[in-house]
Amino acid sequence: MKLLLNLRKRKKFKLSEMLDSFSNEEPDKLISSDLSANERFLRDIFHQCSDVVFRVVPINDKTRLLFVYIDGLCDTKPLDEMVLCPVRASEKKCEVFIFEEFVANQLRAVAQIKSTKNVNELINGILTANVAVLVEGETTALLADLKGFEKRSIEEPSSETVIRGPRDGFTETLRVNTSLIRRRIRSSRLKIESFTIGKLSKTDVAIIYIENIASDSVIEKVRKRLESIEIDGVIETGFIEEFVEDFPFSPFPQVQNTERPDIVCGSLLEGKVSILVDNTPFVLIVPMTFWSGLQAAEDYYERFIYVTFIRWIRYTLFNISLLLPSIYVAVTTFHPQLIPTNLLISIASAREDVPFPVLFEAFMMELMFEALREAGIRLPKSIGSAVSIVGALVIGEAAVQAGIISAPMVIVVAATGIASFAIPRYNFGTAYRILRFPILILAGLFGLYGVILGMIAILIHLVHLQSFGVPYLSPIAPQNPKYLKDVLVRAPRWSMHRRPIRVAGQDKTRIPKGRWRKN
Repeated sequence: MKLLLNLRKRKKFKLSEMLDSFSNEEPDKLISSDLSANERFLRDIFHQCSDVVFRVVPINDKTRLLFVYIDGLCDTKPLDEMVLCPVRASEKKCEVFIFEEFVANQLRAVAQIKSTKNVNELINGILTANVAVLVEGETTALLADLKGFEKRSIEEPSSETVIRGPRDGFTETLRVNTSLIRRRIRSSRLKIESFTIGKLSKTDVAIIYIENIASDSVIEKVRKRLESIEIDGVIETGFIEEFVEDFPFSPFPQVQNTERPDIVCGSLLEGKVSILVDNTPFVLIVPMTFWSGLQAAEDYYERFIYVTFIRWIRYTLFNISLLLPSIYVAVTTFHPQLIPTNLLISIASAREDVPFPVLFEAFMMELMFEALREAGIRLPKSIGSAVSIVGALVIGEAAVQAGIISAPMVIVVAATGIASFAIPRYNFGTAYRILRFPILILAGLFGLYGVILGMIAILIHLVHLQSFGVPYLSPIAPQNPKYLKDVLVRAPRWSMHRRPIRVAGQDKTRIPKGRWRKN
């Protein structure tokens, strides 16, 4: 029994030792001319990988072909129809098997192929959905790109819906996503650079930019930060985002993410750089500014008069979502003289039976509202919205009737929650959901002075914040009046002649200057 265990341990040790030597000590190991030796080596590498298929096809008495691929990732129908059938048909006609004539030429008709003599490249090719073709007596293997895995169809993103605008969205397939961008920007200046990140996942990552429009310094920073990432696996763009952002401990996002190809193309035309990751529909856009977090895709499809009005409403709601509970707590606790007499009497009568101070009351209601919001998101769609709405109504009404919470506090928290939903970017709105609590504590401790102190601290942080070398509050801080046409207002498109100066590269002209005439 001990001998059997020792033999098993020895076998496992040899296999792990061989894998370690393959990955570390022998990076340039070459393919052998002995097909049986190649097959044994590959079977040891893919030990206990039931989805890896080995197909040995005899050609004549002396020649055999070996096909290695991963079941579910490759479409083997063209392989059978265009390679194996012609090879078997010509089997009786030729005594000597000619590799180039019967395999390579046939494969080129149905797929992109590349040859390799390196074992590492061979294994990486198999793992990236290629069919490996090895032949007896040859030290060169072919990798045929016959990807055929299941993929999701193009649909409208549920998190970024618009009334007017394109209805397509990114999918989990990298090449589908790049094609959606190519369809919109048909220029040779649109560049796509590829990277592979992740020791185990070997995830395909691409950066996209428009030559001469994107800043060379931003492109170089993106390249260096991606190349410096050392991680075992990349599953989603969030893995990349945390490695490339400038200030990781800031609550404000410095990298924009989106599922919409039109937003990516619009950002590329402004001079920004996009980062695409395979297996996720979310695309990263850098650099990001404070104002891009408050802009929606529909701002550029509707008339500028409507958009300017909507933006003012959005900025107002944005301030309400951050400050309304804090101002209510500060005024009712420290500055009741600022409230009109009739309103003050109404608030005092509503709070007469409430046993808790205003700060605790507001803090408890905010936490409950955040809990209902998270419950609505995590539950299935069919019941999530119903639970969040019914829960808010039932809990709010019951708390007021029981005298635990005052009715004005319920109104304040509900108005704050509705205002927070007006922020277009989810992660940007989350930053203000977090900051609402420390400002609320300052308001409960110091009144309006605490609110002002909190706002000053936030403004100082925003002024010092940067995204890939671009000031977060630009073009307001540092101020550049020429580029304020797409910040507080949305000017007519024909008047926005130049791209953002802090983002764009050499080509800063978007529309040639000239007198606009109404024909």
